[in-house]
Amino acid sequence: MMKMKTGLLIATLSVGWGGIAVAQEIDWQKVDDTFGRKPAAVAGDVHRYGFPRTDLQVTLDGVAIKPALALGGWVAMKPAHGGVTAMGDIVLLETEINPVMAKLIASGLEITAVHNHLLRASPATFYMHIAGHGDAVKLAAAIRDALSVSKTPLGPPAAPAAQPAIDLDTAQLDQIIGAKGNPNGGVYGFGIPRHDQVTEAGMALTPPGPLGLATGVAFQPTGNAKAAITGDFVLLGDEVNR
Repeated sequence: MMKMKTGLLIATLSVGWGGIAVAQEIDWQKVDDTFGRKPAAVAGDVHRYGFPRTDLQVTLDGVAIKPALALGGWVAMKPAHGGVTAMGDIVLLETEINPVMAKLIASGLEITAVHNHLLRASPATFYMHIAGHGDAVKLAAAIRDALSVSKTPLGPPAAPAAQPAIDLDTAQLDQIIGAKGNPNGGVYGFGIPRHDQVTEAGMALTPPGPLGLATGVAFQPTGNAKAAITGDFVLLGDEVNR
């Protein structure tokens, strides 16, 4: 699946770039407080926040989908001239799409895609990619306000539980994929960043993985050495058909 990132919206929360300069100091504690959680990961200067849909009970072809397989929404922020650039991929029910989208657009964020990752799932889930540029705390507040009209859990996340065993030959999977996977909530997942340098408005999007520029493949064991598998491929335009 191709992730398409369009130009960032220069709107009510945005500041014209006019060339990349040294970013202002970001008060990440205020961003954490606004989101109501610590970042799930910090890589380089990128802070990535998780918004998994742990409230949903989604099944597909008889498999109960774990959040780490296909229900893990996120928002990442990277310091940039005028504040931060923000990108995200949030998981919504069909009835939540329009209310959340209206809130985001009213706050000056851009909707870069709405699409499916799972087909035939019940209930149906949709994936909304968002982008924005501006003050980090204001962007965080706008995103949280938009999520509040969905049933996305916004309270403090539960303490991480011990990782359940992965009933798969993960060493063989690592060898086949050619990368090292990681267990996450009963799912074995791979994140394989693009090696191309991708830029947005003249700014290099690095590190690529936390900003959504990594192909993700996840395996949820279903017994007897089988698994439910999802993938999200990051492709250049001329690679799609191939």
